Amino acid sequence: MEEVRPPVGVPVPPAATPPAAVAPAMRRLLWVAAALVFLAGVQLFVFPLRTERYFAWTIDSPMTAVFLGASYWSAIGLEAGAARARLWGQARIAVPAVLVFTTLTLVVTLVHLDKFHLDGDLDLSTRAVTWLWIGVYVAVPVLTVLAWLAQRRTSTAVPRPSGLPLAVRIVLVALAAVLLAMGAALLVAPGWADAAWPWPLTPLTGRAVGAWLVGLGTAAGHAVLLDDRDSLRPLAITGVAFGALQSVALMRHGDELDWGRPPAAIYVAILVLLTAVSVWALVPARRTP
Repeated sequence: MEEVRPPVGVPVPPAATPPAAVAPAMRRLLWVAAALVFLAGVQLFVFPLRTERYFAWTIDSPMTAVFLGASYWSAIGLEAGAARARLWGQARIAVPAVLVFTTLTLVVTLVHLDKFHLDGDLDLSTRAVTWLWIGVYVAVPVLTVLAWLAQRRTSTAVPRPSGLPLAVRIVLVALAAVLLAMGAALLVAPGWADAAWPWPLTPLTGRAVGAWLVGLGTAAGHAVLLDDRDSLRPLAITGVAFGALQSVALMRHGDELDWGRPPAAIYVAILVLLTAVSVWALVPARRTP
């Protein structure tokens, strides 16, 4: 059969690059991260009154313990959802948030290392949990960078973004701004920022909460930059789980909040907004012909 050639002078369109699959190294990292946050959530959400034995450091406030535990459990949606994705475009939302959160938590750990359960008089199991915590936060940021490099070597091609409605973009920008600002304040000056939080925090727990807020704010800001509804699914699963689990935390230990001050109302409003936009992202979009 004779080959058909385009007329002279007519440009030939380049072949479309196929969407990249998730690299095996990235998929393994995300599955491991999902397993680790599940274990941390068990320690904090199930046993908030036994952190002196079952966790890496003692948390005196049960509300803080269940808040952190709910944050860890909700992150399973982000990491497992990204690990299950077939295409890189559906998994990429997880990577910056994981890298930022784990790096910040490592810094917080090193700053407050004297508060961690490393005393030789403690039970061996308690010290083992603490050393595992330190090892995880030393290793995961490095492994995340290596997995990202492996993904780059494979391919990072993604389809054309589908776009987000203006209202959703506004909500995501607002969430990113509030979460990043409050998280940064708790990380840099936890004593000052404690007054803007709904319940009392220590410098260590304030910085631990701040790391979570910055991680969530990073994910929200990244979603705005991606401007793609299809890539939001892992983050949306986490958003719905975060809202539901934090609601359970409030029912269990909400008496620690000062409900007469604005921070409590702002906290609930953020949970509602985050849950609402996450539910929207999980509802299948109607395709027009």
